[in-house]
Amino acid sequence: MVVLFEKEYLKELYETEKTTDKKHRFQPQVIAKYIRCVDILIGVPNTKALCKMNALNYEVLKGDKKGISSIRVNEKYRIEFIVTEEETETIVTVCSIIELSNHYK
Repeated sequence: MVVLFEKEYLKELYETEKTTDKKHRFQPQVIAKYIRCVDILIGVPNTKALCKMNALNYEVLKGDKKGISSIRVNEKYRIEFIVTEEETETIVTVCSIIELSNHYK
């Protein structure tokens, strides 16, 4: 999939393992797992492949987060993203990461 980052701190976390945004500070193990999950998103062709990876707990959210999908980083955090599929000669799935959030807040 093609992965885009909607917020600068998410891109910084992925590229440099830290962020200048003081509001979004995470433990090193959370950042390492976040990077691993983004690498998985980049490596899979579509969301059907995510469904096969049970450890990610891929789900399409409901309620006020309708239209957003998520995968688990760990028991506490998840990556929320929007998936759009563009049909041309090949199907390109664009995954726009919108949040690394505390699942239980």
